[in-house]
Amino acid sequence: MNTPTIEIFSIGTELVMGRIQDTNSHWIAQQVAQLGGKVRRITLVPDEVSDIIGCLQDAIQRGTDILISTGGLGPTPDDVTVECVSTILGTAASVHEPTLQDYMRRRNLTSRDQLTPNLINMATVPSGAEVMQNPVGWAPCILARQEKTCIFILPGPPKEMEALFALYVARYISENYATKSASLRVLVNMYESEVSPLMQSVMERFPGSYLKAYVALRESVDHNLPVDVVAAGADAAEAQRTLQQAVEYFSHLVTENGKRLEYYED
Repeated sequence: MNTPTIEIFSIGTELVMGRIQDTNSHWIAQQVAQLGGKVRRITLVPDEVSDIIGCLQDAIQRGTDILISTGGLGPTPDDVTVECVSTILGTAASVHEPTLQDYMRRRNLTSRDQLTPNLINMATVPSGAEVMQNPVGWAPCILARQEKTCIFILPGPPKEMEALFALYVARYISENYATKSASLRVLVNMYESEVSPLMQSVMERFPGSYLKAYVALRESVDHNLPVDVVAAGADAAEAQRTLQQAVEYFSHLVTENGKRLEYYED
């Protein structure tokens, strides 16, 4: 399997000043390792346009396969990540209408006039970028490409960042840097604190597997906790075999703890 080279950028002056600890990079690096990727650098960057552009351009020039940035997607004037990436791409930033429609649907709004300027700002993306909706917040996940580098732009709040990484970034790494992948969603009647060590045991036992629980989606599935199981392999048969073994072992661990695992039906 190919091993992607990945760099992580946490953007925010409060991080550089030490006012807030950068937990996002630590968490992402752990997930990347589980997926078989290689984190080459982790960088903290202040909310300064020249600093952000310089750091991201340097990573692109190093031939980084995947660049992951978190932060700078909020509604305040110092949230400039989209502006910086747009400059690097040589394009303008524009409002992404499907994101606005998603806002309106989730807030039961009937007219665009009801949207605040802040929400409109958070729906602004580099023109031509791929936009993926945020199930637990407002700022979307943005995927842009420059030369050989894929740039993933994620919001800074950890709950949102983790959900978007699991939904989009982890799947991208699995599908593009393993020859084949297979995935399955299951439900467990456990709290995240209970199921996390079991998930870790599965990933350690079956290299190439990746498990992620979705706490934010618990309410939509009868209070059971959804867990995605993703497996990579050299071919489709190996990926499916690893997935089956991982799910069977996960089910065994859940049952051993007196709980229940069910298959998710979409």
